[in-house]
Amino acid sequence: MAVRSQDLGDARWDDVRIFLAVHRHGSLGQAGARLGLDTSTVSRRLTALEASLGARLFDRTREGLVPTRIAELVLPAAEAMEAAHRRLARDATGAESDAEGVVRVSTAPGFADVFVAPALVRLRARHPRIRIELDASVRVLDLTRHEADIALRSVRPEGADLVVTKLASARWVAAASRELVKDAGRVASWDALPWIAWDRDLGSFPAARWLARHAPGAEIALRTSFFLSQLTAAETGLGAMLVPEPYMHVRGLAPLRYAAALEASAADWPTDDLWLVGHRALRDVPRVAAVWDFLIEELRSP
Repeated sequence: MAVRSQDLGDARWDDVRIFLAVHRHGSLGQAGARLGLDTSTVSRRLTALEASLGARLFDRTREGLVPTRIAELVLPAAEAMEAAHRRLARDATGAESDAEGVVRVSTAPGFADVFVAPALVRLRARHPRIRIELDASVRVLDLTRHEADIALRSVRPEGADLVVTKLASARWVAAASRELVKDAGRVASWDALPWIAWDRDLGSFPAARWLARHAPGAEIALRTSFFLSQLTAAETGLGAMLVPEPYMHVRGLAPLRYAAALEASAADWPTDDLWLVGHRALRDVPRVAAVWDFLIEELRSP
């Protein structure tokens, strides 16, 4: 039987609540302890939910209960039901909902290392029951397929199921270590400097195109598509690089000074936007909403 997310519409909230607790804790006993129910009651009501869906939600193993594919399919709908229930309770009583569980965040490797990972200690202090899974890869995860709960993107995605908000815009600038900037003085030609460049697999990247267009004769001291390697090399004085301004400030780099003849090429420096993206069905789930609000607070430009 193919179970769709809307198939939970006929399920009782109490049974769905048990499903979520079992999914999060991996055992009937722990779920019962969390909900204040005995194990037999949890087991009986979970069985009733499975019967109403016509599908098994968990495989029983020696290590505990393992969610089936059907469980993962209905999980977003269950969490949406939870969010609606909590909103109802919050609106009626004014009480804050607890946020707990796993939130999967997707972003680019450099941004994850420099901005997201250092902020997680503050998130944990505020929401100790939230656990973050951070996907810091160049592969763009599909939120509509629930490959991630929240994403940080430099290009605004399109999709009716997505919620998108702009956090910031940042200009790329030519920068280097403070020592190299001092030694170079006022640069008269971009070709006069050694550069740290993107590898050929990212030759169409805006920063790579700028360097190819405005410094075609420059010595390339390092070519790599690993952004953190670029930053580290620039800090040591290996060469100049094009870098978004926020990275320059946190990594001790300084902007290059340049002659008036280079003003037109400097005006051609790329600009990046930062977008916070989520799935509409999960936006009000407490664990997702808590991380969403935290990232806005941490990353949005004043």
